[in-house]
Amino acid sequence: MNIDTIVDKEYIGKTFRELAEAPISALRGVSAKDAKTLAAAFQVSSVRELAQLDFVKWASAITTLADHEQPTEAELAKETLLDDGLEMTFPASDPVSVDAGITRIEVAPDMVNAQGDHQHAGKVEECTENGTRDAEAAAH
Repeated sequence: MNIDTIVDKEYIGKTFRELAEAPISALRGVSAKDAKTLAAAFQVSSVRELAQLDFVKWASAITTLADHEQPTEAELAKETLLDDGLEMTFPASDPVSVDAGITRIEVAPDMVNAQGDHQHAGKVEECTENGTRDAEAAAH
């Protein structure tokens, strides 16, 4: 496993055992001043001691479990009510109907023959008809 991106240059290539015993400043982004502050606040001087802090373990456990926590009944109820409210406002919430002034579609639009009517099919037919007429006019 390559963890060179998370340690300072002088610790690249070290084993995990060596990194665990290294000073906290071995971690990329932790300066010597930061390491002194952590040592003064928590009495830790190595990466291992930092990892073994109860605060670090608790924070890690809480965030891991938070990612897998199921929504509460109250959260589910709020989401359901929000979804129902949104459905009740349709089509007013539809930007097309709001801009177009349409509030209700009385009759469904005619179905388009997808097999024969695709992009510019009408133009093709129009040109074909015009071409036929032009050809007939030229022949007469």
